[in-house]
Amino acid sequence: MIKAVRDVVLPISKIYSGKVRELFEIDETRILIVTTDRISAFDYVLPTPIYEKGIILNQLSLFWFEKLKDICANHLDTISFELFPEKLKPFRNVLEGRSVIARKTKKILIECVVRGYLAGSGWKEYQLTGTVCGIRLPEGLKESEKLPEPIFTPATKEEKGVHDQNISFEQMKSVVGEKIAEHLREVSLNLYKAASMYAESKGIIIADTKFEFGIFNGEIILIDEILTPDSSRFWDKATYVCGRSQDSFDKQYVRNYLESIGWNKEPPVPELPSDVVEKTREKYWKIYSILTGRLSI
Repeated sequence: MIKAVRDVVLPISKIYSGKVRELFEIDETRILIVTTDRISAFDYVLPTPIYEKGIILNQLSLFWFEKLKDICANHLDTISFELFPEKLKPFRNVLEGRSVIARKTKKILIECVVRGYLAGSGWKEYQLTGTVCGIRLPEGLKESEKLPEPIFTPATKEEKGVHDQNISFEQMKSVVGEKIAEHLREVSLNLYKAASMYAESKGIIIADTKFEFGIFNGEIILIDEILTPDSSRFWDKATYVCGRSQDSFDKQYVRNYLESIGWNKEPPVPELPSDVVEKTREKYWKIYSILTGRLSI
């Protein structure tokens, strides 16, 4: 079995460690982003990594960054390991395929969520109030139903261990200002619509997704990851049935397993059995192959 990359130690300064990504200083204007094989659920990083997951996430993001670059510029600076600084060359086995050098940005502390279908927390809220993140929807919608139009539902970007909080668009405007809020909503919806159209041509429904943005030289650009199984809900169009939950190509499989064993979503965080690890890895590889048309990286 290929060895999973859970923790990364390099001879350069680490500036941030997230649930999945490690950020290191390259110079005054650039950072190294390494996507590990860690997986999180219910705001906790699980002790069991999913081997090759980081490579899949990184390569799928690169695919989407290229495809959607005419809608919004992104933070990518160098994606080829051969062009990395010499001091990183001894770490090829850790970095190649799962890391990029990106431009430093001033991060906008809002998660820009777009929902095209009624699922997850949106479905739960709709059942109680008829709304999703304060947006009134038509009566009588079913679980997993396609919405009349995609909706923009921002959330706060919280620290590790604290669940991101859904907020209204008006609240978002008070955080980032009206001009930036309007721009982010428009760009996020345009990205989602373009990606959804492409994905549907491959037999995949993007039920919902999230984008993150930063400011570089006065321009708002895409950062972090986009349209991966960690940030999106992917459904198979061929098996989609409105009115029930859907089998998905993302970490919902892991969430379902954790729910099935009765974990109370508090430490200690349980290990994943080998069959759940392998099934999750298979799902990530499958959605990568379907969307990119590539059988390997």
